[in-house]
Amino acid sequence: MRTTIVAIAALSLAAAAFAQTDYSKVEIKVTKVSGNIYMLEGAGGNIGVSAGEDGIVIVDDQFAPLAPKIRAALKGIVDKPIKFVLNTHYHGDHTGGNEDFGKEGTIIAQTNVRKRLASGTSVAGRTTPPAPKSALPVVTFDDKVSLHFNGEEIRAVHFPHGHTDGDAVIYFTKSNVVHMGDDFFNGNYPFVDQANGGSIKGLTADVEQVLATLPDDVKVIPGHGKLGDKASLRAFLDMLKGTTAAVQSAIAAGKSLDEIKAANVLAAWDSWGTGFIKPERWLTMLHAELTAK
Repeated sequence: MRTTIVAIAALSLAAAAFAQTDYSKVEIKVTKVSGNIYMLEGAGGNIGVSAGEDGIVIVDDQFAPLAPKIRAALKGIVDKPIKFVLNTHYHGDHTGGNEDFGKEGTIIAQTNVRKRLASGTSVAGRTTPPAPKSALPVVTFDDKVSLHFNGEEIRAVHFPHGHTDGDAVIYFTKSNVVHMGDDFFNGNYPFVDQANGGSIKGLTADVEQVLATLPDDVKVIPGHGKLGDKASLRAFLDMLKGTTAAVQSAIAAGKSLDEIKAANVLAAWDSWGTGFIKPERWLTMLHAELTAK
């Protein structure tokens, strides 16, 4: 129960922050990653783009009010239609543009993403109604699915119980690029949606498994943060393991949550606490999961 309450509180903070965003002032930044692959930054989750002769695939689509700006940015890359939309998970800062972009391209996501979008959610008094039909994934998969598009295989692989229970990591196999969704916050503590199938333990295992598949010169698009590489993803994994071990050690020594906070056991990782998940909240999430029955 404590784990769920902590996750809900963190999700509510994030939702409140995004609700206050003035979308008219958001600019979409375009970064060429490698080959046909680009990254778009705006508000919400980073968008991955495959742009080429066959058209456009986008990975995630941020918020509905940003759709015109995202379209303009895409047209600046290549004047081609959107053929597919891949969702890395169900959160609104990654799927808010589905209703708009789904009118043009086929939406694809892991099975649990469609279930959560279709049913709607209610978190700490903040209710998100069921998504309209046009915003729902048309194609779903349990384990993995591949698109053969713009001269390469674009492979979506389900990694369970990480950020949520519906996470997909997207591999652009020829371009040597991977989009991690919110299984990777580059340089910040992550939000782990423990109320909806996510877990810090699962996230750690997922990141470790992905790292084992990546070449040293890979480019890594995070769900949030600047464009990364294998070293930055490994640093993220090291942080997950290190902070977990520090809190676990304090628990094993019989310290209470308040005593662990007072001891500042995560001081070595304070630089990771500059995002919306602050050090105390990350510590509390770790403690809740590690002491859950």
